[in-house]
Amino acid sequence: MSALKSLVPARFLTLAAHLVVVITIFWSRNNNIQSCLPLEFTEEQFKTEDTRLLVALSVTLGLFCVSLNVPSALFSHASACVSLSCFVFQQWPCWTYWIIFSLCRSVSSLTQ
Repeated sequence: MSALKSLVPARFLTLAAHLVVVITIFWSRNNNIQSCLPLEFTEEQFKTEDTRLLVALSVTLGLFCVSLNVPSALFSHASACVSLSCFVFQQWPCWTYWIIFSLCRSVSSLTQ
């Protein structure tokens, strides 16, 4: 099997895995936001964090359409998938989503 034939399935799998992780974060958004906030939080703090995370996830899903046509996005999607999985399982603060997004997006931009 040539390298090109094995690269296409790997690219599809990493893109699909990244998409699944982002959709999972969308579905469990309330739990992720509660883990970002202190034990005693107000409704206003919750709404603010919810808006921030919703914007970040929406931008991510919007850029999936752009990255479908970028053949060199394999590494950035793989690293984003692993990083976002750690974000969910280790309950990182919500602001780290933007750091993960920025780093993975810049890697994708550099490899084009």
